[in-house]
Amino acid sequence: MKKSEDLFKQDLPSSKYNKSLQSLNLHPLSLISDMASQAHSNVEEGETKEMDIRSLSSSHYSVYNTQYLHKVGVPPKQNLFREFTATVKETFFHDDPLRPFKDQPRSRKFILGIQAIFPILEWARGYSWRKLRGDLIAGLTIASLCIPQDIGYAKLANLDPQYGLYSSLVPPLIYAFMGSSRDIAIGPVAVVSLLLGTMLSSEIDPIKNKAEYRRLAFTATFFAGITQATLGFLRLGFLIDFLSHAAIVGFMAGAAVTIALQQLKGLLGIKDFTKKSDIISVMNSVWGNVHHGWNWQTILIGVSFLSFLLFAKYIGKSNRKLFWVPAIAPLISVILSTFFVYITHAEKKGVQIVKQIEKGINPSSVHQIYFSGDYLLKGLKIGVVAGMIALTEAVAIGRTFASKKDYQINGNKEMVALGAMNVVGSMTSCYVATGSFSRSAVNYMAGCETAVSNIIMSCVVFLTLEFITPLFKYTPNAILASIIISAVIGLIDVPAAILIWKIDKFDFVACLGAFLGVVFSSVEIGLLIAVTISFAKILLQVTRPRTAILGKLPRTSVYRNIQQYPEAAKVLGLLIVRVDSAIYFSNSNYVKERILRWLMDEEELVKAACQPTIQFLIVEMSPVTDIDTSGIHALEELHRSLGKKGVQLILANPGPTVIDKLHASDFANLIGEDRIFLTVSDAVSSCSPKLVEEV
Repeated sequence: MKKSEDLFKQDLPSSKYNKSLQSLNLHPLSLISDMASQAHSNVEEGETKEMDIRSLSSSHYSVYNTQYLHKVGVPPKQNLFREFTATVKETFFHDDPLRPFKDQPRSRKFILGIQAIFPILEWARGYSWRKLRGDLIAGLTIASLCIPQDIGYAKLANLDPQYGLYSSLVPPLIYAFMGSSRDIAIGPVAVVSLLLGTMLSSEIDPIKNKAEYRRLAFTATFFAGITQATLGFLRLGFLIDFLSHAAIVGFMAGAAVTIALQQLKGLLGIKDFTKKSDIISVMNSVWGNVHHGWNWQTILIGVSFLSFLLFAKYIGKSNRKLFWVPAIAPLISVILSTFFVYITHAEKKGVQIVKQIEKGINPSSVHQIYFSGDYLLKGLKIGVVAGMIALTEAVAIGRTFASKKDYQINGNKEMVALGAMNVVGSMTSCYVATGSFSRSAVNYMAGCETAVSNIIMSCVVFLTLEFITPLFKYTPNAILASIIISAVIGLIDVPAAILIWKIDKFDFVACLGAFLGVVFSSVEIGLLIAVTISFAKILLQVTRPRTAILGKLPRTSVYRNIQQYPEAAKVLGLLIVRVDSAIYFSNSNYVKERILRWLMDEEELVKAACQPTIQFLIVEMSPVTDIDTSGIHALEELHRSLGKKGVQLILANPGPTVIDKLHASDFANLIGEDRIFLTVSDAVSSCSPKLVEEV
């Protein structure tokens, strides 16, 4: 008692303490006596409640302080048409593309519409000499890189070298007017070239039927552009997101290995080389020609310049200010190797050369596209696949560099721009072009400001086609192989694969599956494996959602996963389960069975520990964003199964969509609206008054 009085005195000085007691007509001893009586009363009351809890009779689980519990709100009924309109808008127009047109006069709307199609009309007004200087340097730099690469990539697609240069002339010009990325560099790329070369050659022999092969290439390019533009116009760009990042990493790495292996033909000077792309066939072809097919002069040229190119890339990575070294190294290699072959006449000693490259700009190819006949569907199939891969690569590159410069690109506009440039390209003797990562990286580091760098690059390619192409006659194939090998090495992203392994093992399976599929079979099989595993992961996550048992964190009213928080304590007589997914027809039975399995496991543990039996099962529904008819039927079956066991079902915090459907299906009345709570804490306090007393 003395201690209690001292504690009370600490809050007030002695004089004020005595005056306070006198004003209240209280004596310190009588006050302490009252406090002791109250404490004794509370102890007795607590003991009585503890005995009630231990009996665990459902009649003793009365609702506690219901006047302080908030009910779960039911959203107001929406008009069906408005609800449908809102869903469509959120699905296809989440970025609200018509916002700039609001409250604008008709003339302004027309101008904004033109600028939406051709963004160059918007940013060109603020163009300056400072920006031109940056774009000029960047354009000249990527032009020096793209010219030798284009010649090599055209051979990878089994086309004549000039078609690679054609594809870096017209498409970049179209993109500069319609694209929204400032940094992306347009042109042929290794992976798409390999994909086209493999798929086209499986339909038509590129050597025996050269003209038909070229026509099918233009047809595939046309439909690739149509596919890309359609996805953008219909705002279906989210479809490319179904190919996961892990699958893309594996696919790109596998394609890089396949491309590098196929370049052994040019690097070693082999004439009789396999047409298959899998590693086993390629290595058999390489070792089968080791005694008579290899040319030591070709090997000397190829290995020497490959070493030079790799050293140049090392310098560029070591010092970012020397980015221009790896950019200009391929062109220097072409000039030096061509001069060397020309003065030594190495072509007479078995060194294979490019020979003649047609002079002049792109001829029209509209009449060469198959708009009917057997090759129409084949071109459509190849074009859709190539267009999707090209689109995935371009959008990923555009977003990467946009984030570095802190600006936004419109994915759907990008698709329309890429599609338009490939459609126009197919009519001007081009094959599928897209964003090149190596050239875009050089463009970014060279200080590009706008898409004018693509226009500068196109001008350089134009001058090359008009005046310089005859000089490439003596360019050895070995140097083109070296350029391609040095370029595709960057596609093998080992750190990304290691990170994928650390984060998600299933993602790594997708990555590894895509890689092995490309390397040991073909590009198409690797792509199919990548897509299949990506979809399998989605289906697995949808059909087998995660569930967890929740416990109460000490000294809080928060309930969390007991596996994540081992200190979280279970509540006697209660089982709290959280479902971490929407409940649909695809997973409703699994969710029901998993909850019942949790209950059976918990009952066994409770029985073994001689603890009170489970009387209430609380389902935490915060993560459940939606539920369908099958999901509600599953909850009804769960309610019946629990009723047979003498366990009451309680729901905590269902979302607006879920609670609306629960009321519409009359399930809320089935279990009772007093069994649906705003939080888990409210549900527990309603079932267990003792827990509230202890808190």
